[in-house]
Amino acid sequence: MTTQSLPSPARVRSEITRNRLRAALAVLILVSAGVVAASASSGGLSTASKESVPNAPPTENHTVVTESGRAGTITAYAPDGEVLYYNNSRTKYFDVDPVEGEPLTVEYATTDTIHTEGPNCGDPPCTRNVIERADLETGDVDVIYERYDYKEYAGEWHDFDRINETHLVVADMVSDQVFVVNTETEVVEWLWDAQSDFPLEGGHSWPRDWAHINDVEYIESGQMEGRIMASLRNQDQVVFLDRQKGLLGNWTLGAENEHDILHEQHNPDYIPESNGGPAVVVADSENGQIKEFQREDGEWNRTWLWEDDQIQWPRDADRLPNGNTLITDTHGNRVIEVNESGGIVWEVGSTLPYESERLETGDESAGGQSAAELGYESRTAAEGGDGGGGDDSSAMFGFEPLEYLGGVVEWILPHRIYNALLFVSPVWMGSSEFAAIGIALLTGLAWVGLEIRWQLHDAGVRFRLPIYRQGGN
Repeated sequence: MTTQSLPSPARVRSEITRNRLRAALAVLILVSAGVVAASASSGGLSTASKESVPNAPPTENHTVVTESGRAGTITAYAPDGEVLYYNNSRTKYFDVDPVEGEPLTVEYATTDTIHTEGPNCGDPPCTRNVIERADLETGDVDVIYERYDYKEYAGEWHDFDRINETHLVVADMVSDQVFVVNTETEVVEWLWDAQSDFPLEGGHSWPRDWAHINDVEYIESGQMEGRIMASLRNQDQVVFLDRQKGLLGNWTLGAENEHDILHEQHNPDYIPESNGGPAVVVADSENGQIKEFQREDGEWNRTWLWEDDQIQWPRDADRLPNGNTLITDTHGNRVIEVNESGGIVWEVGSTLPYESERLETGDESAGGQSAAELGYESRTAAEGGDGGGGDDSSAMFGFEPLEYLGGVVEWILPHRIYNALLFVSPVWMGSSEFAAIGIALLTGLAWVGLEIRWQLHDAGVRFRLPIYRQGGN
């Protein structure tokens, strides 16, 4: 009869230590998974149906919000905050403008993605770009102008502006062009091609999404009357175009890769001299700020900046006649109105909103004055205040590790990559959820590494550094 040898005390202690470590790692993974599962089960804010759209606080006017992300929608709020109009029949909705003389009628740019081959799409997916007019009271919708385009990615028209009853100016992202079209004859009567003034080596890779022209504005008054302002997102520049002379280079705002000025901006609005301009208020998207620039002595000088600790990839800002600024904060999942001191006085949640428009106040910032005229001072996240920075006691005694680590993740990743992750991830994903997933992945990798090391150790395999010291002394 043979006697089975008992494991040594050292081996027992080693196994206990390993099991404790395994349990700790398992708990860490389970807690991280629980955080993600809880967020997923909540579903997050959604505009996928009219019933799920939140009501807004009361205002004096109607407010229209478009959404171009996961569930393209256009929503109109009545002054009492109730949803007056809702439509999600198109794939994406972008720019929306009021129709002059018809306070509850709007025109907007929208797209349909075509996934099946047909006479208008030989190689799916393709895009149908549409400019529509909608009566918010009756729900009647009319197509004003449309065009089929051969691609889906960067194949949309994000913006247009009305010149008169028959002519529109369109930001053609597909072809990196700005054109004026007669909607009665459907003849393009004027066109500017960004390639005529900008090198292909700049921007993003040509031809996939080179310039990303995402905004146009026809200037109706002042020294720039009749000119067209356009936003070249990927060149970090806002340009001014004359239909006879072309690009007015000395009026360009920003410069490529000069990200302290602008970084992939959206929806600049022109404020004329009559309202304290020339000035441009713009959503500086990748910098996560709202900025205003004043034209002084032939140069653009920044005169106002607004941000708080929640703003994330804003894509629209309108100066209202009351002096407040209506801001569309896409990855902050909100539309907000801030007052002269920078405090938030109105807010409604929205899933990846693209643009917001306060009706009965003029088109975009047409009715508002410049920050210089109003004497506004900039407001940054570090300054706190209403709507930003939170409560000091909460920051001191309510420390939340995942929120802190989420902030670290956001700080480490380039802003553009972080925004891209938010755009493609589920709506309930935020910095805390990214941190939880990161913790779970790192913990799992560490566990696998430890198990491999333990197995090799038990098998008698040893590793030592290529350089080591021999002998004493």
